[in-house]
Amino acid sequence: MKTLNMSPNNSKGYLFTFCGLDGCGKTTMLTKLKEELESNYKVFLTKQPTDAVRKSDIFRTYMDCPNHDAYDYRSLSLLAASDRLQHINKVIKPQMENGNIVISDRYFYSCLANLRARGFNEDNWIYEVAEFVVKPDVSFFFDVPVESAVKRVRSRENEKDRYIDMELQYRLRDEYIAICKANNGILISTEMPIEECYTKVKSEVERVIKNEY
Repeated sequence: MKTLNMSPNNSKGYLFTFCGLDGCGKTTMLTKLKEELESNYKVFLTKQPTDAVRKSDIFRTYMDCPNHDAYDYRSLSLLAASDRLQHINKVIKPQMENGNIVISDRYFYSCLANLRARGFNEDNWIYEVAEFVVKPDVSFFFDVPVESAVKRVRSRENEKDRYIDMELQYRLRDEYIAICKANNGILISTEMPIEECYTKVKSEVERVIKNEY
């Protein structure tokens, strides 16, 4: 696993990213962080990929059904990577340049994890694109057994019947852990109680912004 050579954040603001499997608990953690930070800072919450990709036919095919014969996965990965690059440079960076704190639900790491989990381990183009991506001040990766993650997803009324490729989830989990280690991320097990998990998130954020809430 190679390290992503991302661009340094030279702005006045901060970027905190949250990645992991669907159902890993990242939304709970980033919501708690946003609510706490808002009392002292201007916070911008965002999500990747944007709706431009999420609502596309190719994305929905890969998310919602087992038959992917109509598409080459690289085409979706390239689409998602370009969407993330546009979003980072035209949405996230301007927010940070204004001194705001940006919290992103998923980030470029997810693009790499999904590409590798589908067997595209030798694709170097994604590392070249990463050079134009801002490196987060802290990258959080939330880990939970696949069975627990899927159970959480199935508990959501609008996703109880959603198609989930279980074998892919196991590979994705391994990739997220490897990417976290290769890129100095913070790996947090969300099998711990919520407050214990959040204490770890809060501690890392405080360390970076060098200011108590």
